Amino acid sequence: MVRRDDPLHLVLELNQRLFHYFDYVPRSTRVDSPIDDAILSCSGVCQDFAHTMIALLRHVRIPARYVSGYLFRGSEDHDRSTPDASHAWVEALPAASRLGGVDPTNNLIAHHRHIRTAVGRDYADVPPTHGIFRGKTASDLYVAVQVEASDEPPPLDRKLPIPEDWSVLVERAAAAARARRALH
Repeated sequence: MVRRDDPLHLVLELNQRLFHYFDYVPRSTRVDSPIDDAILSCSGVCQDFAHTMIALLRHVRIPARYVSGYLFRGSEDHDRSTPDASHAWVEALPAASRLGGVDPTNNLIAHHRHIRTAVGRDYADVPPTHGIFRGKTASDLYVAVQVEASDEPPPLDRKLPIPEDWSVLVERAAAAARARRALH
């Protein structure tokens, strides 16, 4: 039987229940979708899992924060989240003193495979791109991230290959840029 008076056990139980409640469906929501969309459809992406868990934890007065980063996927790992895409999970206090964080998308305790890049109240605090852009308004930004295990940091001048599925996007972006230049 789970002790509901212990915040750590409550955090772990909620992590597991959200994992079973939601189906992981890429592109089923947008970054600005309210969590109600994910809750009603019982599907979403990692940020929906994290936002829902944070809302529930805060409702029972357990402080929680949104963590953004990446999840390293080894050949033996069978995570539901998309490989090499950004990922989100939750850190909760007071459980954090005994638990680094929880990943309701994959029903995991955040550990060495979770690579933290930012923390905040929610996604709006930690988007991967944020700031002021000056230049032509008709522009596109494409980013590729490759997560791999290493004992040493790669050299700073190392050229990273574009993943195979990104080559289509890069070609489309180049074609769109050529078409825009032809119109002007």
